[in-house]
Amino acid sequence: MAKSFMNAAEPAAREPGGNGFDRMASPEQMQALLRAMQFRTYPKGARLFWEGEPAGKLYYIRSGRVKLIHTTSDGKDLIVSVLNPGDLIAELGGLSARHGTSAEVVRAAEIGILDKETLAGVFVEHPDLAVKLMDWVSLSQRAIQAKLKDLLLRGKAGALASILIRLANSCGVTEADGSVRIEWKLTNGELGDMIGATRESVNRMLGDWKAEGIVDVVDGKLRILQIDKLRAFSGCPVDNLCPAEICRL
Repeated sequence: MAKSFMNAAEPAAREPGGNGFDRMASPEQMQALLRAMQFRTYPKGARLFWEGEPAGKLYYIRSGRVKLIHTTSDGKDLIVSVLNPGDLIAELGGLSARHGTSAEVVRAAEIGILDKETLAGVFVEHPDLAVKLMDWVSLSQRAIQAKLKDLLLRGKAGALASILIRLANSCGVTEADGSVRIEWKLTNGELGDMIGATRESVNRMLGDWKAEGIVDVVDGKLRILQIDKLRAFSGCPVDNLCPAEICRL
């Protein structure tokens, strides 16, 4: 059952390298938003909503992890985005708007939910919050557009390199030797779902990169040893890297 969130000032649990909405908004703006929300807890594997269902609610991830999935006409799932604590899901179109993706909980989560009408009331009292939300939606769209560009223009190897870089920015920890440990155990099948490739293709590419000393796997977690090599595969401009707010899952 839904429960009111009584401690609106308590920050969300942070992910390494996270770039959530709570880092864009001021503490006062976040408190105003969280006070209006109803919070629910969801187990791993639960769906917040299904692709095609009517949209019109704002979702805030206080803890856990959620992935957005688009199902193709042949039944294959493509992971469009992965969201961490502090992130929003904001599909707030008109009455006829429907979700373009499904939202599945990857790690047990506490989610704040706010309907469109209540959100409009919050905006009346805090119009500056509406501007911040517009900025967030714009950044999210740019991030998705950048991922699609990598997928369409860079081939499977470039797309996989791009996803690993985004993982490093979204949930990576930099080690003393300069390598980056990805703090999310992903199967090669899940990586394939992010770029529209088979598990076997991902196995082959990662195997080649391990042999070249570009990546490694330690205790089931990917470790990026030469991120510049991945940037070269994905076509990142050396002197003009994308900001972390864009280069994210």
